[in-house]
Amino acid sequence: MTTRLRAVVADDHYLVREGVRRALTADGTIEVIAVVGDAEELERVVDREVPDAVVTDIRMPPTHGTEGIEAAHRIRLRHPTIGVVVLSQYNDAAYAMDLLRGGTAGMAYLLKERIGDPRTLIRAVTTVAEGGSQIDPDVVASLVHAGRASSHLAALTDRERDVLGLMAQGRTNAAIAQELHLSESSIEKYASSLFSKLGLSDERHVHRRVAAVLAYLQDQRSARPIEPDR
Repeated sequence: MTTRLRAVVADDHYLVREGVRRALTADGTIEVIAVVGDAEELERVVDREVPDAVVTDIRMPPTHGTEGIEAAHRIRLRHPTIGVVVLSQYNDAAYAMDLLRGGTAGMAYLLKERIGDPRTLIRAVTTVAEGGSQIDPDVVASLVHAGRASSHLAALTDRERDVLGLMAQGRTNAAIAQELHLSESSIEKYASSLFSKLGLSDERHVHRRVAAVLAYLQDQRSARPIEPDR
């Protein structure tokens, strides 16, 4: 019998909590061991149960600021092997950068609309539990195809940008090759080229993909002011 991943869900809205819980348990590979309504309770439960992964909203009581992100960082400091998926209704690079400021391993940033697609949410939880990383493809797409890019990013070809966008979805080289109707060896060449252009040739391979996406996100963040949400 395969051991199921153990997850804790945090969101201050009951319907969202239930939506996430149902999505995660859809195929029987994940067990939701607790659902909570605020960041403080999340940390208490995590310290007590030490799950494989946490799925949390960004904004929760008491201030509805970035409690979820700050809780994620504190959880990772105490329990480095716990994966964290942060759900947000905001397609905002600043939040993604804030979440990943201490490193990308075991962290994911997804839009809340993914709750309606159990496979995407389950894949994200599985990915972070294994130490991987993921950024919502819509967050990446809105930036990859708009705005000013740095000289390094401007050097990417259209095909390299396509590969970069699919990387951010957590796709393997084989999956990217299938999506773009190319050979896997071609994808490896495009990936190697874009890593080199972004100065990431010496990074550990497991993190270069997300590091490449972060390079673009950081560039866009500095290129234009990000207005506060209202």
